[in-house]
Amino acid sequence: MTKRITSGRAWVYGDNVDTDAIIPARYLSTSVPEELAPHCMEDADSSFASSVRVGDVIVAGANFGCGSSREHAPIAIKANGVSCVIAASYARIFYRNAINIGLPILECPEAGAAINSGDELEIDLAAGKITDRTNGKIFDAAPPPEFLRGIFASGGLVPYVRERLADK
Repeated sequence: MTKRITSGRAWVYGDNVDTDAIIPARYLSTSVPEELAPHCMEDADSSFASSVRVGDVIVAGANFGCGSSREHAPIAIKANGVSCVIAASYARIFYRNAINIGLPILECPEAGAAINSGDELEIDLAAGKITDRTNGKIFDAAPPPEFLRGIFASGGLVPYVRERLADK
């Protein structure tokens, strides 16, 4: 598996960002990514969806994605072109939903505490290295195992399984 290196601006949020802050419940009548994207973080950060760029990174504190089990939250984040979410910790259901839809995630409490909004980040997913190019700091996260990186590269669990079955 090849290394996956990505870079983008940081969008920093605090602890306990719940799924309703990520995608408000009033938009849950659809699961179409393109329809969810414009409403991502709408109530928490009204500038997010209109200003986020492909490759940007969400950085957060503890318990990111808490609340409901809706997979709409990671779908909305991914649909906005976010390349990775870095958090001190995740609600377990968000963590699993992110993997299922192919949204790369890393756990790194030190990064969440030191990175500022707008910092330019570079992430080496295979090595678990997070480089803040704005302040020169480097953070180590546990790199996802190769099979998870395969799921991320395939765009989610279902495409990953399809590819594996097609290879047999």
